[in-house]
Amino acid sequence: MHIVTFEQMENDIRDKLVVDIRKAEEYDKETYPGAVNIYWEDWYDHIDEIPKDKPVYLICYSDIRASEIAVNMQAEGYEVYALENGIQTYRRMKLADMVERMDREDTTYKDVERSIVKKFRKDIWRPYTRAINEYEMLQDGDKVAVCISGGKDSMLMAKLFQELERHGRKNFEVVFLVMNPGYNEVNYQTILDNAKLLHVPITVFENDIFDVVAGDDIGGSPCYLCARMRRGYLYSKAKELGCNKIALGHHYDDVIETIVMGMLYGGQVQTMMPKLHSTNFEGMELIRPLYLVREEAIKHWRDYNHLHFIQCACRFTESCASCGGTEKGSKRAEIKELIAELAAKDPIIEKNIFRSVENVNLSTVIAYKKDGIKHHFLDDY
Repeated sequence: MHIVTFEQMENDIRDKLVVDIRKAEEYDKETYPGAVNIYWEDWYDHIDEIPKDKPVYLICYSDIRASEIAVNMQAEGYEVYALENGIQTYRRMKLADMVERMDREDTTYKDVERSIVKKFRKDIWRPYTRAINEYEMLQDGDKVAVCISGGKDSMLMAKLFQELERHGRKNFEVVFLVMNPGYNEVNYQTILDNAKLLHVPITVFENDIFDVVAGDDIGGSPCYLCARMRRGYLYSKAKELGCNKIALGHHYDDVIETIVMGMLYGGQVQTMMPKLHSTNFEGMELIRPLYLVREEAIKHWRDYNHLHFIQCACRFTESCASCGGTEKGSKRAEIKELIAELAAKDPIIEKNIFRSVENVNLSTVIAYKKDGIKHHFLDDY
């Protein structure tokens, strides 16, 4: 037996060593209390530090790398175990504890709501309401499907819509829509627990997108197909529920990263528009209410309220040792770092990137044909 649960480890009353084998920066952000850090790629360089006289428990992003090391170490006479689902299970345990405290005190969600309109009024509430008004995202009689993926951005967006209903406009309806395309059990339960913790009344529907994409012989990255399928299912479900708009949680930084990515890797002027009429679903419109909210403000709100959301629920990256289920190693991560370097030299650069596409005359989108395919000079991502 080389994979054990956290419960089994905690029931082991012997003196033991817990080792987090993720990257140092991930370990520094969050780890199991008392765990030491040895990156899995450097494991055998530190073999002399591993005791043979007590059990050793390994925490990874999931349990894949930890399991491989445990099998090899047991063959060498060490008592080494991989903790099932790694850091994901630990986060799940922390969230469960938080939910339990919320059930006892029923104050957490109220503190979260209060922080939005007080502490984060300038950095989150005002940019959110400004985007709603400036881009005319809501009209009387709208029914909006607020799409929740389980990450920090979409969960904040859900709370913002609740605050807008409570303190502002009441001339629209909202459905908080959660799609489960095949998440693993830990990620799916985390979404459900956070919705309960924050008092967001979600509507859940399921499909098999991850299975379809995994079984499709598309070659290369499955991301494009998966994204298109998820968008289609969201539109269909929203229309079925009587909605005329869907709201996605893309923020200011997503916009500028997409612009730069389109130019550097796609050879085209490409951006995320604040709102977009669907060409495939008549009468449906996509809106992005966090369009003017900075990602740093969202992270600050999350950390200030001690909230824990899933980072990446993608089946194709959640067990990847190189990224740990995050954007690390991706093209978007490279662009994010590039923009940060440029902004450190001159903060106006980020604003100029954002404004660069706004300065294009959106009413005169140039279309042309290449290889029989119609392309747009300016299009939505």
